[in-house]
Amino acid sequence: MMMTWLIALGAGAASALLVATVATGSALAVPLFYLAPLPVLIVGLGWSQLAALVAASAAAVAIGLFFGLELLLAYVAGVGLPAYVLAYLALMAKQETPDGPLEWFPIGRVVLASAVLGCIAVAALIPLVAGDVEGYQAALRTLFEAMLQQPADGPSPDAERLIDLLVTVMPPAAAVVTMMTQLANLWLAAHAARVSGRLMRPWPDLAAIQVPLATVVLLLGAFVAAAVSSGFVGLLAELLGATLIMAFALIGLAVIHWITRGAAGRSLVIATVWIAALALGWPFGVLALLGIAETLFGLRGRFRRRTGTGGPPAANDS
Repeated sequence: MMMTWLIALGAGAASALLVATVATGSALAVPLFYLAPLPVLIVGLGWSQLAALVAASAAAVAIGLFFGLELLLAYVAGVGLPAYVLAYLALMAKQETPDGPLEWFPIGRVVLASAVLGCIAVAALIPLVAGDVEGYQAALRTLFEAMLQQPADGPSPDAERLIDLLVTVMPPAAAVVTMMTQLANLWLAAHAARVSGRLMRPWPDLAAIQVPLATVVLLLGAFVAAAVSSGFVGLLAELLGATLIMAFALIGLAVIHWITRGAAGRSLVIATVWIAALALGWPFGVLALLGIAETLFGLRGRFRRRTGTGGPPAANDS
């Protein structure tokens, strides 16, 4: 037990050091910061969720002592808390009978949890920038004007439109990046634990992931709330809508992986889809529509014979 706590404290120290690179201003600071959840997730998936909590807490204390309250809050909201929650959910299981098999928490719901956590992380950081949404948007506008080196008498009309777009897009984009960063670190941590033989749950079939049918209703509710609300509520709805769209895009990618099993040129198709989505961005919208269609109609169930593995369960049963 003592060794477990030492490993957890070491993971917390590693996570804190990765975050501390931000203070150096190095070009590697951003990618290293995005890897900060990895040590917490590795110790969580390889040892226990309690070890993940110890690691995240130790990192938060160290960051608070050496770098102050603002970076502490940024770490808790964007790194430590999401990493602990995802590790906890990934290891959650139930057993219907004393000698029955374990039923693990569905990975699709882990993806859904990451969407909510990405939304909460960005929303929680707004008070660090300004007291209200209008002040936050004004701060973003000032930042982008400085980055684009606009003259003192104001930006040109074209630059003004670009700045307006960036101010609108930046918060949802930040929520999506936070969500995807956490999921990428979760995948890397699971692989590391699996290679070392310490992964505490069976490796899931990622091509079969799905979210509950109610997620479609939640997405529609976020769209409506974003359209009719303003201020913090409207911004929160925008953040949630963006991360849910990305969650459905991941379901769409899972459908592509599922239906191409056993097909000629599968690797080329999958590589093309991934590269196009990452390079262009807009294909994620098409994939999200595919993910919504899968959630509503169970498209993968039509490909049982080709895959030979049977279709995934109904979406509202996941």
